[in-house]
Amino acid sequence: MYRLLIVDDEANIRNVVREYAEFEEYEVCEAENGMEAVKLCRDQDFDLIIMDVMMPRLDGFSAVKEIRKKKNTPVIMLSARGEEYDKLFGFEIGIDDYVVKPFSPKELMARVRAVLSRHNTASPSEHSSQKLTFEGLEIDLAGREVYVDGQRASMTPKEYDLLFYLVKNKGLALTRDKLLEEVWGYDFFGDDRTVDTHIKMLRGSLGVYRKYIVTLRGMGYKFDAEI
Repeated sequence: MYRLLIVDDEANIRNVVREYAEFEEYEVCEAENGMEAVKLCRDQDFDLIIMDVMMPRLDGFSAVKEIRKKKNTPVIMLSARGEEYDKLFGFEIGIDDYVVKPFSPKELMARVRAVLSRHNTASPSEHSSQKLTFEGLEIDLAGREVYVDGQRASMTPKEYDLLFYLVKNKGLALTRDKLLEEVWGYDFFGDDRTVDTHIKMLRGSLGVYRKYIVTLRGMGYKFDAEI
C-alpha cells in the first residue's frame, strides 16, 4: 500500500484529499505546515507528498528543499498561484507535478497515480545497470549518479531523468514534445519552455561536457557522444 503525506494548512483541503486518497486505498498521513512535514519525512518514509506552497512557519518550496537533502520522494505541489514563474521554480527544485487551486480531487488522484507509476518504472532495469563514460563525464545509470571530472554533480531528480533519457537515446533527435511525454509523463500540463529550462539547468550541471547536449533548432535536442 502506498503512503501519502498531505501537507496543507487548510484542514478542509486535507480532509477532501484524504477522503479521495483513502478511497483509492492509499495510506494517508497529514501535516499542517512545512516544518511539520520536514520532521515527519525525517522519521518516516512516504511514497509521495502532496505539498501546498503558501503555509505558515515554512512554505512548501522551502520544505521541499529541506526534504530533498535527505530523500528523493516524489512531490506534487498545490498552489492558488498559477503563474509560470512559480511552476518553473517548483520544477527547478525537483517537484514532479504542479496543481493549481481550486482543483478537482479526481484529477489530483489521476496525477498521483501517474507520478507514482513514473517513479516506480524509472528504476533502472537490469540491462541498464552500467556506467557510461564520455571523456571526464561519468554516468552511473543504476546508481543515479553523475560525475564531472571526478566530482559528483548535484542535480535535481528531473535533471537526472532528463540526462538519462537523452543518454539512453544518444544520437537520436528528440523533439520537445517527446521529451515532455517521456520524462514528465503524457499527462503533464507543460510546454516547450519547461524542457528548455531544464536543459539549461542540466547544461550548467555538466560544465564543459554540456557540449554533448546538442540543440536541434526548431525541433529539440539530442545527446551526441561523437563531438
